[in-house]
Amino acid sequence: MFTDFLAAGEISDLMGIPSADIPCGYSLYGGYDGAERLMCRFGSAEQFGYEEDYPITIVHIFPSAPKFSEDLTHRDYLGAIVNLGIDRRVTGDILVSGKDAYLICNEEISGFICENLSRVRHTQVKLEIVSSVPDVCLPQPVKENVLVASERLDAVVAHVYNLSRNSSLELFRSEKISVNGRCMTDPAIMPHADDMISVRGYGRFRYIGCDHITRKGKLSISLERYV
Repeated sequence: MFTDFLAAGEISDLMGIPSADIPCGYSLYGGYDGAERLMCRFGSAEQFGYEEDYPITIVHIFPSAPKFSEDLTHRDYLGAIVNLGIDRRVTGDILVSGKDAYLICNEEISGFICENLSRVRHTQVKLEIVSSVPDVCLPQPVKENVLVASERLDAVVAHVYNLSRNSSLELFRSEKISVNGRCMTDPAIMPHADDMISVRGYGRFRYIGCDHITRKGKLSISLERYV
């Protein structure tokens, strides 16, 4: 059995369910490694003797006349898709690269999208189903070093995105921060190595760890920010 695409909060709820309550087990996938919106598959090859592929299709969206096309954003593509009357739950991530975009969606709706999506804002577009997202379009991690006074998650988020401490705390109160898919409301939590931290509206980064303490008592931490 498969779910629709789950947002961060729903993934957090799922991961909070005790494993004993899901005896068949489950796995998560969003069409490419590192996807944010994920589909859940219940069951495994070890238990049932076979493995069923995720019903996920990748749709390449590109302008009919690139020379005259607009610079389109994620919001533009999402708006055009939702205007077709499509429920957001049957679509996953939308990756935008230059004048092209790649839509991850449920295979049952992919044909309808290909037949009916012809324009994004004022740009005429063409669509084709492809087997994978090109590596160049995938979010690329950029390693950074940041100086913080504490490894508390609110302090790390504030420095990574150049926010005030109060603005960082508000993100926790608004439940806009998740770690490994789980919503976090405690700003004092300490991230662990390889934790994936998502901040809705800002982006996400992988926490690597503390490298050293400076002479002034600051902590030098390493992370990989996805851009």
